Amino acid sequence: MTVPVCGVDPVQAGLLRGSSRMTMGVEEEFLLVDRRTGRPMARGPRVVEAAIPILGGRAQTEFFGPQVEVCTRPTATLAVLRSELALLRGVMAEAAAGEGCLLVATGTPAVPPGRPLTVTPGERYERMAARWSSLVGGYDGMVCGCHIHVGVTGHAQALALANHMRPWLPTLQAIAANSPFSLGRDTGWASHRSVEWARWPGVGPAPLLDEAGYERLAGRLVRTGTLLDRRMIYWHARPSERVPTLEIRVCDVNADLDVVVLLTALVRGLATSLLPDIGSGRPPPALPIRRLQAAHALAAQRGLLGEGLDPARGVHVPAVVLAEGLLNLAAPGLAATGDLDLTAELLERLQRSGGGAASQRTAHLRRGRLTDVVDELARTTAAA
Repeated sequence: MTVPVCGVDPVQAGLLRGSSRMTMGVEEEFLLVDRRTGRPMARGPRVVEAAIPILGGRAQTEFFGPQVEVCTRPTATLAVLRSELALLRGVMAEAAAGEGCLLVATGTPAVPPGRPLTVTPGERYERMAARWSSLVGGYDGMVCGCHIHVGVTGHAQALALANHMRPWLPTLQAIAANSPFSLGRDTGWASHRSVEWARWPGVGPAPLLDEAGYERLAGRLVRTGTLLDRRMIYWHARPSERVPTLEIRVCDVNADLDVVVLLTALVRGLATSLLPDIGSGRPPPALPIRRLQAAHALAAQRGLLGEGLDPARGVHVPAVVLAEGLLNLAAPGLAATGDLDLTAELLERLQRSGGGAASQRTAHLRRGRLTDVVDELARTTAAA
């Protein structure tokens, strides 16, 4: 199967090529699991400590003890991004092995922990755990995402891009779906991480906002205690409070590094392709919020397999057709950076496999053992 790509307007591609390339960056969250049982192990701080001499601040702890995170430097080149992600994974996998753990890229643990989860020590995490104790007392709260950043000029441009990208974020979510197992069972979802993550305040589609509206809303959410701070604005697309980027937060972490490269390429290609619309003052699509939420729910449930919902038109179409539509919309931006052929190839490859959730289920079907799923995820994560 060949993914069809509509012709790219050479004038538009030339204009985009003449502008500065948007930078990219990725944050990946991983689980640490026992190499024999597949159970999550709270070794995050020790693994990060072992990795810091090589990675420095690019290796970080996460909310729960069995989690770690890596962060790339900003780059304008996909090959450089992939190389750095491979290095980060390799160093973290080696550090995990020193603690008797496997590094696993999956949105939720396939095997439940053998003991209650522990929150990583730290003032901010402890305040969050105290305020939202009902969300951190159970196993289901431990989820791992892949956050994709693209460089912007400031909050105004980040918000404008977020407004215009809203119809396509469910499709990115479907492409990234990689968490079918939870509590030792198949949940029936392609991305059960999406279900559990949505329990936190501040998670969901971003509202349509300009910079002044964002400042008013963000201030009110923190002032009223709805959120602990602005870093808890967990919208699917948000302006970063720490660096000048737009951050896309709707994706599961994926064991296959090529999927991460595909997602990042699509995000930057889409953002680049939308810049002319934003510059000309074209308004973003006004989507009914319930339809947008339904599109996200269907993407989380089915991933790339089966039906998806186009939130712009309100019609159900195969998820793979929506993915091809996203590729076509992003094509001018991808062509401008020389990434169109690679992105089309990676999407075609993913469509053949069915995505991360399908791969996990295939691993489970062989012998009906969740440890086989974990072992396959660990091998793929380390193979980068």
